[in-house]
Amino acid sequence: MKKVAVIMGSDSDLPVVEKAIDQLRALEIPFVVHVYSAHRTPEQARAFALGARAAGFGVILAAAGKAAHLAGAFAANTTLPVIGIPVKSSTLDGLDALLSTVQMPSGLPVATVAIDGAKNAALLAAQILAVEDADLAGRLDALRAADREAVLKKDAALCEKYS
Repeated sequence: MKKVAVIMGSDSDLPVVEKAIDQLRALEIPFVVHVYSAHRTPEQARAFALGARAAGFGVILAAAGKAAHLAGAFAANTTLPVIGIPVKSSTLDGLDALLSTVQMPSGLPVATVAIDGAKNAALLAAQILAVEDADLAGRLDALRAADREAVLKKDAALCEKYS
């Protein structure tokens, strides 16, 4: 199975990124976690991106706040799918990060999830990997079924309470 690279621009992004890590673990997807900054460690970020495919990665998650150029920096240096996770900061409530992540020039796509949407980033990475991994696709189907059942249980409880 291909691995997922979970990259954050700062260790202060870890509380958000842990939601992706937890989801990857639950789906039994191998991953690595790094702190690379598009601005403070551009050489290291570039080297990782350039070697990611050869190192067995299938998707890169890139979480960053404020200027949030991390996902774009990775997308510029690999043709692997890059999923940006805009992180809410103390300024502009993450809108700056969202716009920096989603507004990529033509030819350099970055999939982007909601502000602090790390769990969905992990699920999207899983769906990408599941295109060629039937076991993972089965785990995703089971997760969807469990989510559906949880909603139906809540519905039944409300119906019973208010009917």
